[in-house]
Amino acid sequence: MIDYPRHDKDGWRRWMPSWKLVTGTFLVFFALLMGGAVFAYSKVGIPKVADTATSQNNIYYWADGSRMVATGAGQNRQIIGIDQIPQVMQEAVISAENKTFRDDWGVDPMGIGRAVWNMAKGGQTQGGSTITQQYVKNGLLDDQSQTLSRKVKELFISIKVGNEVEKNDILAGYLNTSYYGRGAYGIQAASRAYFDKDAKHLNASESAVLASVLKGATYFDPAGYPDVDPEATAQNNLARLTKRWGWILDEMVKDGKIPAAERAKYTQLPKIKARKADAQLTGQIGYLVATAKNNFASKYDISKEALELGGYEIHTTFDKKKVADMEKSVKKVYDEYIDEKKRPKEDTNVEFGGASIDVKTGAVVALYGGQDATKHYTNNADTTGAQVGSTFKPFVLAAAMKDGVRDPKGPATQDASMRTLVDPDKSRYNGKDDYKVRKYNGEIWHNEKGEEWLQNNEGDTSYGQISLRKAMVVSANSPFVQLGMDVGIDKVREAAVDAGLLPSSLVKGEVPSFSLGISSPSAIRMAGAYATFANEGARNEPYSVTKVVKNGQVIYEHKAAAQQAFSSAISSNVTDVLRSVVEDKGGTGKNAAIPGRQVAGKTGTTDDNMSAWFVGYTPQLATAIDMYRFDDDETKEGREFESMYGTGGQRTIHGSSFPSQIWNDYMTDAVEGMPVEEFPEPEKLPDARAVYGGGATPTPTATATPTETATPTETATTAPTTTPPPTPTDTGRPTPTKDPKPDKSTCSIWWCDNTGGGGNDGGNTGQPTDPTPTDTGLPTQPTDPTTEPGGSGTGGNGNGNGSGGSGGSTPTDGSTGSGSLFD
Repeated sequence: MIDYPRHDKDGWRRWMPSWKLVTGTFLVFFALLMGGAVFAYSKVGIPKVADTATSQNNIYYWADGSRMVATGAGQNRQIIGIDQIPQVMQEAVISAENKTFRDDWGVDPMGIGRAVWNMAKGGQTQGGSTITQQYVKNGLLDDQSQTLSRKVKELFISIKVGNEVEKNDILAGYLNTSYYGRGAYGIQAASRAYFDKDAKHLNASESAVLASVLKGATYFDPAGYPDVDPEATAQNNLARLTKRWGWILDEMVKDGKIPAAERAKYTQLPKIKARKADAQLTGQIGYLVATAKNNFASKYDISKEALELGGYEIHTTFDKKKVADMEKSVKKVYDEYIDEKKRPKEDTNVEFGGASIDVKTGAVVALYGGQDATKHYTNNADTTGAQVGSTFKPFVLAAAMKDGVRDPKGPATQDASMRTLVDPDKSRYNGKDDYKVRKYNGEIWHNEKGEEWLQNNEGDTSYGQISLRKAMVVSANSPFVQLGMDVGIDKVREAAVDAGLLPSSLVKGEVPSFSLGISSPSAIRMAGAYATFANEGARNEPYSVTKVVKNGQVIYEHKAAAQQAFSSAISSNVTDVLRSVVEDKGGTGKNAAIPGRQVAGKTGTTDDNMSAWFVGYTPQLATAIDMYRFDDDETKEGREFESMYGTGGQRTIHGSSFPSQIWNDYMTDAVEGMPVEEFPEPEKLPDARAVYGGGATPTPTATATPTETATPTETATTAPTTTPPPTPTDTGRPTPTKDPKPDKSTCSIWWCDNTGGGGNDGGNTGQPTDPTPTDTGLPTQPTDPTTEPGGSGTGGNGNGNGSGGSGGSTPTDGSTGSGSLFD
C-alpha cells in the first residue's frame, strides 16, 4: 500500500515522499524502462540498406584505360569491399571517429561524454556518435529528420546492428555511404576526387586527409567553399585540415596503428588535386556515353532502369585524341564560316555529325554528336534523318558487281544464271540530263499516278555515254538510277544491308531514287558500311564498348565476329573506283585527298540542298561527316530540314565543301603516326562483262559538242548510232553536253554482248583492256570541278530525287530517320 500523502506527518512533511517510496518508484520505473527497451529491441529489425545510400555512378573509360566520366542516375559513388580499403584508411577513421569501434555494442556513452568534455576544452574531438550510428544514419534510414522519435529509432537499430553485423561490414558500409565533398560519395569516389587514385592505393597520410574531410568537407576541403560560408576560405580550410590531419596521424601512433617512424615521414600534407568544375556530360562526353550505353544495353540485354542503378565500369573504344581532333575540325568550320548574326536566315540551326571507325575491327574510335550534349540533345553521329545522297551510289555499284543486271527479256525475279555481272570500267550507261527512267525490261517507269520519272544531273549537265567509274567520279545521277533499276532495287537494298546499314534506316518501296540516297542511315553506320569495302569485304558490326566490369568481375566483353559481305574482288574494285573520286583532278572528292596517303571516298548532296556528306576511308580508318540544318526546338510542330542555299556564305553546300574539309582536317590528324598502308590492287572480277544501259551502245558515234541550254530537249529515239571511231583513244574526263540525237541501236538498250567496244576508262579492275574507242559523245569536265554534281533541275534534284510532274515522292523531311545505331 502506498503511504502518500504520509498519514503520520503534519504540515509540509506530509507531502514529502519517503525514501522507500522514492526508491520503489525508481525501481519500478527502471524496470518498466528496461522492459520497454528489451521489448523494443526484440521488435526492431535491421532495415534494408536504403537505395539512396547505395546508388552509384557508372564509370566510363577511354580506349587507353583512363577515366572519362562518372555518370548515371545515382550519386558519384562506387561501392567497394573492405578488402579494397587499406588498413591504414580503416584505422585512420577509427582513431579519429570511434576508438572503441571494434569492441563497443553500437553506442558509446563514454564517447559522448568525451566529446562534450573535449568540446568544452576547445580541442580536437571524436564525434559523439559511433561509426555504427553514423552507418545506420547514412545507410539504413531514409528519414534524416532530427526528431526525437528518429533518434530513438536510430539508437535501437544501432545497438541491434552493433551486436548482429560484422564490424568489417559496418565499417565498409560507413565508408561507402559517407559524403566526402566534391560530389564524392563513398571512399572510392573520394580517393579519385582528392588523389586521382583507387582507394586501395591510399597511404596513411592520404587516409588521414580523407578521414579529416569526413568531419565536414565544407570546412576541411583545402579548395574552400566561401560560397557556402564566408569563413570556409581556401586559406582557413587548409589550416583546419593541416591541424586535424596531423592530429589523426598522432592518434594512430598512440593507438599503435602506425609506427612513429612512419609518422615522422609525413611532415606536410600530401599533394591534393585541384577541385574541378563538374563538366559531366558537356561537349562530346554526353554523346559518347549515350552511344556506349546503347551498345552495352543492346548486347547485354539489360534494361535502362537496371543500368541506371549504377556500379558498372564501362570501357569504351573512344580514342580521346581522335574525339578531340574531330571536334576541333568541326569547330574550325563553325568559327570560320557559320555566322548566325551575319546570316540569320542561312546560318541558323546548322548541324554536323561524324563518326570514325577502325576498319579492321569495327571499333568506333571517334564521333561528333553535336556542339554540346547538354544543349543539343540529338546524337548526330548515331541518329539522324539526313538523307545520304550520292554516298549511297557505291552500294549500287557493289550490287551490280555482286548480283548483276537482269536480262530484259526475262521475268522480274531472276537467278544468277539470267543475270550479267557488271564491269565498272568497260560498261557504259546513259548520262543524259532529264533522263527518262526505264524499268529493267526497257519499259518507261511510271509512278502510282502514271507519271514518268525524269532524272536530272547537277546543273542540267548531260554526260552522254559514260562509264560507271566516270559516273562515280563526277557523281552523275542518271547512270546510277538506271543501274539500280536494272539490278533491282531489292538487290541494291540487300547490298547496303550486307555492307552494314540497318534495314530500318532504308526507305521502303521500289522508287528509282532509292539508288541515289534518299535513305537516312546514321554517320556511324555509313562509316561502318564503307569500312566493309576497306576491309576486303569483311563486315564488322560497329561497336563502342570493349568490356564491362561490375563488382570486380567482367560481365561483358566484345567478341569480334566479322562476316564476309562481299568478295575481296568486289570490295577492291569498289575501293579502286572510289579512289578515283578523290584522286582524279576533276573528282568531286578531291578536297579530301591526304598527301602521302591513299584515300577512297564519295561525296553526297541531297534534294534542295538539304544535306551534304563525305564518307571515305584509308586502309586503317573509315569516317563519315554529314551537314544539315534542322531546328532543335522540339516544341515546334512540323519541323523540317531546311535548305542550305547561302549557308556559310556559299551559294550551295555540297559534300565536296564543308564535309570534305572537316573529313580531311580530322583524318590528316587521325592517321598521323600510323604506318602508311596501301589498298590491295583491284582483283579480276570473275565473269564481269561490259554492260550498256539506258540506251548506251558499245561504239557511240563521234559528235560535236552542242551548246548547253537551260532546258534540255529529249529526243524520241532510244539509242545513239554505233559508227566505229577512226582511232581508239581515251578522251579522259568527259565534257558535259546535251546528248546528241541518237538513232536506233543495233542491240538491246539495256545490255549487249561485248563485241569489242566499250573501252577501259583507265581504272585497273584486273580485267583485260579492250581497245578504247573515241568517245566524243562523252563530254569533258564540268567547268567547276570542285562542285559536286547535285543541286536542282526541272522536276528533279542534284542527287536524283526528282521526277516528272509529282512522280518523285521523295522524302525530304527526315521522317525516315534511322533511329539509334544499336536499336
